[in-house]
Amino acid sequence: MPETAREPVHVFPVRVYYEDTDAAGIVYYANYLKFAERARTELLREHGISNRALQEKDGVAFAVRRLSAEYLAPARLDDRLEVRTRITGLHGAAIEAQQDVVREGRDLARLTLTLACVARTGRPTRLPAAVVAAFESGGRKRSVI
Repeated sequence: MPETAREPVHVFPVRVYYEDTDAAGIVYYANYLKFAERARTELLREHGISNRALQEKDGVAFAVRRLSAEYLAPARLDDRLEVRTRITGLHGAAIEAQQDVVREGRDLARLTLTLACVARTGRPTRLPAAVVAAFESGGRKRSVI
């Protein structure tokens, strides 16, 4: 399947809590992955896609197949962040995305990832038609599949 047209950026707000930080009050590196996961879930929801419905109805889920993270500057306790997500490509059984964690316009972390669509068996499977349609159209869907 060809790359998608440039998708609008989805913005997900995050507040840094004490539990997100290390002893120095700086966000622990792995927590950026949690922030990004939440943002991807909300992006799907805004497109009318429920992870639960995908599992129950279509028997599929998304798994991170590849992830590259670049940490540019630290986030600290009580910061207000944004996770900016953009879908950069759709392929037969995969979604490619870029996610930037930003504070007041400054990039703190940049994640580039590939999500594999997997069946209950754990084997790769084609993206459901509803997922492809949601992202190829670029529009927001209201109904949950």
